[in-house]
Amino acid sequence: MPGMHDESPRQVHSFRGADAVIAPSAIVEPGARIAEDVRIGPFCVVSSRAVIGRGTVLENNVTIMGDVVIGERNRLFPNCVIGAEPQDISYEGTRTRVVIGDDNIIREGVTINRASEKEGGQTTVGSSNFLMACCHVAHDCQVGDRVILANGTLLGGHVRVHSNASLSGGVAVHHWATIGGWSFVAGLSRVLHDVPPFMLCEGLPARPRCINVVALKRSGFSQESIEAIAEAHRLLYRAKVGQEQAREVLRSQGMLLPHVNELLTFFSHQQEGRHGRARERRRAA
Repeated sequence: MPGMHDESPRQVHSFRGADAVIAPSAIVEPGARIAEDVRIGPFCVVSSRAVIGRGTVLENNVTIMGDVVIGERNRLFPNCVIGAEPQDISYEGTRTRVVIGDDNIIREGVTINRASEKEGGQTTVGSSNFLMACCHVAHDCQVGDRVILANGTLLGGHVRVHSNASLSGGVAVHHWATIGGWSFVAGLSRVLHDVPPFMLCEGLPARPRCINVVALKRSGFSQESIEAIAEAHRLLYRAKVGQEQAREVLRSQGMLLPHVNELLTFFSHQQEGRHGRARERRRAA
């Protein structure tokens, strides 16, 4: 019809020599490197310094700003903004970036900011993650693999989320906090302190309530390991006997297994930090 914009997809030459499909209303700045099988939908904007791996889909109204590397087979839903400047008043315009791995689902309205100058200059999201609608990954965060962030979860700057962690809806994580692997944070929790691996945490502020037994069983942890982790939780967070005494009790019971040692090491680093956050040591330095 007269006056209507033609949204028939067009093809553009990619840096790998194959064809990507880009909607006519999308803006892909010269210099962007778009791999084969990439689909970029209507009204997307892609920066000249973006790199997008094969098979990735930008549905529509997705904005890629600045230096952003996106791996293969990712799917970004409408209104995502990836690579915007860090929301840090000390940022002075240094060229930093966002790096995203493969096979991620990034739902509507997710924002992932590029790094500040305070660490390695890179915000990182690994592979096979599921970031649900309206999540925020702030500057300098590092998210591992197979992580779930449910709707409205907010990660402050410099947060670390280890692989296989799950955060339920509306969780707010304080900057410089660490979320351990195979942990679960219940909805609407306020995470002021590090979340130990293998634990289910909940509250205002979030505290370890029990072990995340469902995730451990699904991930193939042995019954012996699960029982040892449960005993470590009891000693550390209920009996509160302290790390060294807990270690000796666990050793005497034959429960000082690799996953238990991982928990004890995490606990030790947390105690050495400030405000219940191990990485505050680095911040102070």
